[in-house]
Formats: sequence, C-alpha cells, structure tokens
Amino acid sequence: MTSTRDAATVPATSQDAGQQDTFDSLDPRSGEVIASYPRHTPAQVEEKVARARRAARWWTDLGFRGRSHKLAAWRQLIDRRRDELAAVVSRETGKPMDDARIEGILALDHLHWAATHAEKVLGPRNAAAGLLMINHKATVEYPALGVVGVLGPWNYPVFTPMGSIAYALAAGNTVVFKPSELTPGVGQWLVDSFAEAVGEDAVFQLVTGEGETGAALCRAGVDKVAFTGSTATAKKVMATCAETLTPVLVECGGKDALLVDADADLDDAAAAVVWGSMSNAGQTCVGVERVYVVEAVAEDLLDRVASRAAQVRPGGAPDSQYGPITMPSQLGVISGQIDDALTRGARAVVGGRESVRAPYVDPVVLADVPEDSSAVTDETFGPTVVVNRVRDIDEAVERANASRYGLGASVYAKARGHEIARRLRVGMVSVNGVIAFAGIPSLPFGGVGDSGFGRIHGVDGLREFTRPLAISERRFRSVNVMTFDRPGWVVTVLARLVSVLYGRRG
Repeated sequence: MTSTRDAATVPATSQDAGQQDTFDSLDPRSGEVIASYPRHTPAQVEEKVARARRAARWWTDLGFRGRSHKLAAWRQLIDRRRDELAAVVSRETGKPMDDARIEGILALDHLHWAATHAEKVLGPRNAAAGLLMINHKATVEYPALGVVGVLGPWNYPVFTPMGSIAYALAAGNTVVFKPSELTPGVGQWLVDSFAEAVGEDAVFQLVTGEGETGAALCRAGVDKVAFTGSTATAKKVMATCAETLTPVLVECGGKDALLVDADADLDDAAAAVVWGSMSNAGQTCVGVERVYVVEAVAEDLLDRVASRAAQVRPGGAPDSQYGPITMPSQLGVISGQIDDALTRGARAVVGGRESVRAPYVDPVVLADVPEDSSAVTDETFGPTVVVNRVRDIDEAVERANASRYGLGASVYAKARGHEIARRLRVGMVSVNGVIAFAGIPSLPFGGVGDSGFGRIHGVDGLREFTRPLAISERRFRSVNVMTFDRPGWVVTVLARLVSVLYGRRG
C-alpha cells in the first residue's frame, strides 16, 4: 500500500537540521497556501518531551477530579468555538463544513466520557486474594505512564487523535502531539485552545514536521506512542520505538466489509453502503470498501446502491457532499484499483476510469470483482465500493474474514445480525448500522491483523495509557511458605489442601 492517513513516513535516521525550517499547509481544493509551520528538529522535540515530563507531576497531582474539571473547561471552550475549529479542519482537508462539525461533536462526546469515567475505571479496586493467600489484601490500580506521544492522521484530524489525546490526558499523562503534515493547523488549534482553557501550556504540546519529526518523537523518551496510519508506516514506527523498547498502539488501515443477508432492509443497507463508502471522499479507515450480498437480493441491493450513488456529488462548494482527495498521491492508488478491477472483468455500475479527475473522484460502484483484485484486497481510501454476490451468509463471512485487515465491519440482517457479527475477525461491528461503534465512547476501537493492535476509546482506551499496578498487603500473620524458616510439614499440608480444592473434576 502506498498511502493512507499517515502522520509521516518514519526515516531510518534523524539528524538536527541546524536551523529552523518551515513547511506549508495547503488547501487541497485549490493548492493555496494556508499557513507555514516549523519543522521541529530532534533537539526541539526532546525539549518538548522534557517539558511534558516536568509538567506531568502537576497534572498527575490534580487527581481524577481535578483533571476532569480542567478537561471540562477545555470541552466547553471547544464547544463554544466549534465552528472556528470546523473551519480549520475544512480548509486543511477540503471536507464540507458539516462533516468537519460532526467530527468535532464526536470528539467532544469522547472527551466528556474519558474525563468523567477515568476515576471509576482507573482508581484502586480490590481483587480476590484466593484461599491460599487469604491473609493478604489484593488491590489493583492504574497509574499513568508519564508522557504519551501521539502521531495523528489527516483524514479525521480532530476525532481520531482525540481518541488517544483525551484518554491519555484523563488517565493522568501529559501529551506531545505530532499531527499530520497535511493538517498542522488543526493540531495547533487544539493545543492552543487547551492552554487557554487549562492555563498550562506544557501538559499538551505540539510538534510539527514530516518524517524526521515523527521519528524524533519516537526516540525522544516518551513512555508510549499512539500512531494512526498505514500498516507499512506502522511497522517503521514500531521499529523506531523498538530501539528504546517504547510501547506502541497502532491503528492502521482497513478493508472493511458490509454483509447483507436475505432478510435485510435493503433500502437501509443501500443507504449505509453509499454513505459508508463515500463520505469524506472514502477517506475513512472504517469506511465500507467491500459489500457481500446474498444472491437472492443481490440485484435489488445493487440497483438501490447505484441509484443513490449516482446522486452523490463531490466538490468544493458548500453544498457538495464530499470534498477532494486530500493526499494527491492517493489518486494513483484509486485509479490503479479501478483499472485492475475493470481489466479483469468487473462491471462499473456507477462511474469508472473517468471518475478520477484530480483533485476529486466521482462515486464508483464496481460489481462482480475478482476476489484477488487489488480493489478487493488493498485499502482504497477513495469513494469507491465493490459489491460482490455470495451464495449465502456463510460465504459472506468467509470472504470478509479472508482479508489481511481486520478493523471494522457492518452486518445488515433482521434475524441473525448479532450471530453473524460474532463470527467476523475484526475489532468492531455495527449491526443494521454503519460505523456506529465509533460514535459510542464506551466501546473500544481498534483492529487485528494488518489493522493494528491496542485500543482507544472506552475502558480499554483509558487503560491503554496506564500501567497496571498490583499490590498485595498482609492483613494478619499465618504460616508463611515464602521463607526458609517454614516448618517441614507446611508444604505437605499445602499440597493436600490444593488437591482437595482443585484436584477433583468439575
């Protein structure tokens, strides 16, 4: 795969530039320069991490309630100025204002959930000591890691990184954020608004640049790196972090499938296929890229999908339904997959080769695409969708699971939706909905296989940025086997007790 939402390609080495350099943020609709940002050097990144390390004590000492109060102030500021944030997102990504607003709204919901649930999820809890250690009290708590580095994507430059930023901050960490070089202005806005609301500018800091800066953050002594981007770049991030045994959370690409059973509401499913595959110009890691529909309703579904897709229009106007392909190099990937599918016998039900007209791509619906075509096997990240028919839902599950990716999926079925969902090798499934799981803060978000590992959002997302601390505390004296002074009969009695407790069947 040549490109997706990468924060940047991480090079093999990183050297100081000697003097401050800058790069431009561009409006992808026109190529117009929006603003210039510094390419932070490794030395500058290290200094930011050092500042974050010093600020961590103050942030941790606030406690859960103190941090919740500070994060609430930030949330309220973002809410008051959400149109201002949406305008920055729209300029740097090209997406319509309403799409940018939705992204901010979802981020606010997650920020609220993380801040209000952190104490319950991460505070000390009792654990069972067991009969053999009955004289001990057992507890578990989840201290913050320290400093978390976040490498963010450009396709959802607020919502996606906030899935790491908000949860890491709520857990008690400080954060150094490197947004994609395509959306540095969004990162700047988030960091500036946090400092304004919280009154402290070292808890959440920004570094900007391309691959050199990303590599520097991995090497700067952070306690964990959270990365969103392509599988190929995730491997480079992991290799860089391995130099210092820095743990990583990686959310990579997807080739998400939508399965349609014979009893599905076909109009509902068709609407989900079109929006799930084409919103944000298809530049969504959990967007719909493959559809498997049972033979009995395949033509009916395809007609409904085609009718809806033919009415969707991209562009830079306020009433456009999606914007441009933000990363120009992705146009070649999209063109190549369409060409491969059509050359190998697929049908273009809507659009085709002519749909790619930089910087926009019109909707493309392909049918009867060979399963080994790149349009089926590789992430597209464009407003295209493959609709293939299957004998039954069992074949649909088999084909959906054949992908090396395993991020999200959707199932449309009235009778067996939940049953089908449980059989899918992915991290998240929406039944009779599409991408709904991303809008539920309590649900973990992440994948398997080439889609990565680790989780943001929910209980798992909070604990992702902590370390479990187990504590045993003796409550009263008893016979101690963990000493050279133990009586000779102790082990014999202990062995008999274990046999009584655990040696029987059932």
